[in-house]
Amino acid sequence: MAKKKRKEKSFSSFINNPIDFTLLITILLLLSIGLVMVLSASSPSALAESGDSYSYFSKQLLFAILGVAAMLFISKIDYRFYQKFYKHAWVIAFILLALVLVAGKTVNGAKRWIYVTETLSFQPSELVKLLMIIFYAGILVKNRDELPLYGKGFIKHICMVVPIIGLLIIEPHFSASVVIIGICSIMMIMAGCKFWHFLVTGGAVGIPGVIALILFSPYRLQRVVTFLDPWQDPTDTGWQVIQSLYAIGSRRIIRRWPWR
Repeated sequence: MAKKKRKEKSFSSFINNPIDFTLLITILLLLSIGLVMVLSASSPSALAESGDSYSYFSKQLLFAILGVAAMLFISKIDYRFYQKFYKHAWVIAFILLALVLVAGKTVNGAKRWIYVTETLSFQPSELVKLLMIIFYAGILVKNRDELPLYGKGFIKHICMVVPIIGLLIIEPHFSASVVIIGICSIMMIMAGCKFWHFLVTGGAVGIPGVIALILFSPYRLQRVVTFLDPWQDPTDTGWQVIQSLYAIGSRRIIRRWPWR
């Protein structure tokens, strides 16, 4: 009887868990703006390809609805539930990224996507971002007393993300690597790691490593050169940068402060 009541109470707390409506409304607004942008940008090409200007928008709308439904369901789960599986999160992240290198499809010289069918695919690095948040939340809580130390605190915990970043670099997926390093670093600082540990180690190892990745990868070096001087190839690599400059230049820029 007591076990039955405990189950009923657990289910009741799951259903009645309050929703942060400020966060929910913000997400829905951003999602709506994104859908409008997709419709605006894709309707001409969708009409030319399939005869239906809403084909890309409809697909995106379907995934948006599924995403919101999943979000509402997951929001009902107590965040402490994930702490039980933080070690599993790291293992799953590693397996997913390793699976990309084995079974992923190469597109434009990079293996970032796993195709379940010809039309259904997913990018494991996006799931890895969430998994690393779960993992670091759990490990940082467990080792909170060690975090102010350089060896047991900073070095030990920053090394846990190195294999994940290594797999992302092999794909290659440099932007996802930067995002995950940034997320993990912020979590470590907020949990109690010293900020100067990041400054010293980043200056000694991080910055030279990033420079090396740029210099020894022609396409990364080309992006930097294009950003500095997009007019050297205005119809190809510099196209997007130049168009963004046109977009800014087409509007009136206020050069003086209004109170002057």
